[in-house]
Amino acid sequence: RTCDQLRCTACDFRVSLFNDYIWDQSCDYLFFRNNMPEFSKLRAKMIKKKGARAYACQCSWRSVDELTDLQTDQQLRWFCGKH
Repeated sequence: RTCDQLRCTACDFRVSLFNDYIWDQSCDYLFFRNNMPEFSKLRAKMIKKKGARAYACQCSWRSVDELTDLQTDQQLRWFCGKH
């Protein structure tokens, strides 16, 4: 079960998600700060990977390729905006 309305309490930005992509290892804070949420700009550091999902706000990002509970990641400050 995934929430499609994640929001970050650190940067107060909506978390974007991209199916079938992961983030390149060279991604950094400034890349997301300057390019969110423009897919055309973000795509420069995205890698196609079927079945994976790339998540990002302006201050945090994750690539997920297996079932993962993002709430257990202490560094993420994301919550579901539906609740």
